[in-house]
Amino acid sequence: MYGTHPEEIAALLEAVGDAAMVLSFREDRAFAALSVGRFGAVGSARLDWAGAEVIERCESFDADELRRLVASCARTDELAVVFWSNLAVPSVALPAALVAVQAEAVLACSPECWIYLVDSGVLIEFQDGEGFTAGRVPH
Repeated sequence: MYGTHPEEIAALLEAVGDAAMVLSFREDRAFAALSVGRFGAVGSARLDWAGAEVIERCESFDADELRRLVASCARTDELAVVFWSNLAVPSVALPAALVAVQAEAVLACSPECWIYLVDSGVLIEFQDGEGFTAGRVPH
């Protein structure tokens, strides 16, 4: 069930405090419909980027690379929504700048995650051990 394991994101929430909002199931599904839901799937936890405008792919999969990607793709004061591969872990909305600052904590929550930059319409996919893909969400 959605959001039944918030302990998985406890370190991230502690680090960012009131700047993050844990999303309800309805909020999660609304943001998903605008982002990850517009992609097909490859396997159970990968997006199919065919037909999407890929901005960058990189094989690095560490916090420094996530910081760099967020800095290059996000607008100033942009809202970011972080989705995890396990729906039992609730999604969070927070400023993109905090995603960059807390990149280690974000990546420690799950071996796969997606970061939707709301204003710019960019999605960053993280697959542990494989790297990042950043691209525009198809319309």
